[in-house]
Amino acid sequence: MAAVVEHEGRFLLVEEHTAAGRLVFNQPAGHVEYGESLLEAVARETLEETAWRFTPQALVGIYLWNRPAGQAGYLRVCFAGSVDAHDPEQALDEGIERAVWRSRQELLADEERLRSPLVLQVIDDYLAGERYPLSVLKFLLA
Repeated sequence: MAAVVEHEGRFLLVEEHTAAGRLVFNQPAGHVEYGESLLEAVARETLEETAWRFTPQALVGIYLWNRPAGQAGYLRVCFAGSVDAHDPEQALDEGIERAVWRSRQELLADEERLRSPLVLQVIDDYLAGERYPLSVLKFLLA
């Protein structure tokens, strides 16, 4: 899952280290833990990676990125929402250097530092008005 948060034309991102040692920009994103809903997971991941409390308000889209042969692909469920509380003293997840706010233009100018093509695609879809109600999501726990 990933979070898209816009404030005055800038987007909340993380600057993080990849396994290969690159410092890249990405949306706050992560995995679902057992027993979590998608909404709980994206709120938790955003808090852990940015120290901002995120409230999901809409689904932007579901994305499948097929990486080059031999590399695992990514399925990203992306949510738009807002943040309302920040704790600058909170430690961020391992590998996260810092949370930053960047405009689309700033990201485009530094495109080689994007973690994946998903970063701009999600922002472009958000800016194009792509929004789906959260009610399309169903959470079933065995």
